[in-house]
Amino acid sequence: MRQTHDCFVEPAMKTRQPSPSDYRERTYRDQIDVPDLVSFEVVCQETNLMIQAQRPLDAEALSATLSCRGEIEAYIRQFPAFATTLVPWPKTDFAPPIVRRMVDAARLAGVGPMAAVAGAISEYVGRTLLCLSDQVVVENGGDLFVKTNGPLVAALFAGISPFSMKMGIRVEDTKNGLGICTSSGTVGHSLSCGRADAVCVVSESGALSDAAATAIGNQIHSPADIDAVIRYGRQIDGVLGIIVVMETHVGAWGAVELVPLQGKKG
Repeated sequence: MRQTHDCFVEPAMKTRQPSPSDYRERTYRDQIDVPDLVSFEVVCQETNLMIQAQRPLDAEALSATLSCRGEIEAYIRQFPAFATTLVPWPKTDFAPPIVRRMVDAARLAGVGPMAAVAGAISEYVGRTLLCLSDQVVVENGGDLFVKTNGPLVAALFAGISPFSMKMGIRVEDTKNGLGICTSSGTVGHSLSCGRADAVCVVSESGALSDAAATAIGNQIHSPADIDAVIRYGRQIDGVLGIIVVMETHVGAWGAVELVPLQGKKG
């Protein structure tokens, strides 16, 4: 079951006009398939969410998306540099909660706060829906928030790497919800200063996973960098696991297991 909502809010978060090539088939939307969950889609300007829950919650998901985007956009109207800075934003106690989470995550990772926006939104929507569904998966441009009742396998989308969608990340316990976020220097239009096909980070915070994936990905320019960037990422407080893919090379650390994908995932 797939339902789509189009909504219109002020496009304060847009960084550039997407090109037609950005609208390729979203093959990474096959990342997780949890049995017995219903799938639906929420689209709101740049935010495009594929959600799985125990029942259709599209109205509730749309409301949560509008709420968190509204808080971020209102803050950007007050502080326009927040949307473009590539360095950590000063800590603030007066910003909306989602903005504070982005700021805190970005400071831990050493990047600008918008590096955490997709993961922060996926977690915000996911935790809102957990009040209504015991299991939830929210995918936002390849950045996931997951809470399931057992182990899960998330397929790794890594562009043209031969490992892309053939290798999965198995997580034994999603605890009270995990962020599983991916940054790439070769796929999509997100800003990255590196050349990794995929850097995936797992943590208990969607914002932190997103920001840390960006920070780690910024530092990889050849396969020889993989060991060093994983050592760097291990030092980011709160990071539980890291996967790095570049060409035919893979590195991994932490509370994740790499597994081959065979048939349907879940």
